[in-house]
This record gives sequence, structure tokens and C-alpha cells, in this order.
Amino acid sequence: MAACAVCCAGPLLAALGGIGVASAIGAIWAPALAVLAVAAVVAAVWVHRRRKRTSVCQTGPATVDVGMPTRIPPGTGSDRLPR
Repeated sequence: MAACAVCCAGPLLAALGGIGVASAIGAIWAPALAVLAVAAVVAAVWVHRRRKRTSVCQTGPATVDVGMPTRIPPGTGSDRLPR
């Protein structure tokens, strides 16, 4: 439980800190809020397109040998255990 809290604390504090800084800048200088909103939308579109482009797999048609096992006839394999 403590490891989870330590692991998640950094990203959560960074996100909250970023929101706090953006709010402080927006409160001090109102046009900055519009600039930050536009920058956030542009960044979100860029990340979405980048993830969409890298998730497409460009593989050609090919056959794959999955190595299906063959059945061992009774009395010849591991079913002949000493009694």
C-alpha cells in the first residue's frame, strides 16, 4: 500500500502543481489563460495523432507455424509409468 502511494504521489503532485501554476497565471494575467487553453488543445491533438499513427501495425500477410503437438499413441509414451 505504501509503495503504491509513493509511486503515485509524484505524478499526482506534478499534475496538481501544473493546474495550480496555470490557475495562478490565469488569475494574474487573464489572456494567459486563453493562451494556455489553446496550447493544451494543440498538445492534446498532437498527442492523439501521434498515438494513432504509432498504433497502426504495418505487417504483411504471412503464415505462422504454431507447432501443434501430435498425439502420442497409448502404451508408447508417458502413460507407461512403473507401478
